[in-house]
Amino acid sequence: MLTGKVKFYNEAKGFGFIIDDESQNDVFVHATGLEEKVVQNDKVSYDVKEGKKGLNAINVRKS
Repeated sequence: MLTGKVKFYNEAKGFGFIIDDESQNDVFVHATGLEEKVVQNDKVSYDVKEGKKGLNAINVRKS
């Protein structure tokens, strides 16, 4: 699993971004990829899968 920090998450729209700890790249996260509720600056662990527009975070959990 990868680790990172929630950069931005809009609960009303159901999406946001995670900053990956290792690469410092943004990874898109959709509400369907969350295991539990997250907010900005939460430390999280997650997996990634290829989506239509790049990598998507899935199985996102607070660390």
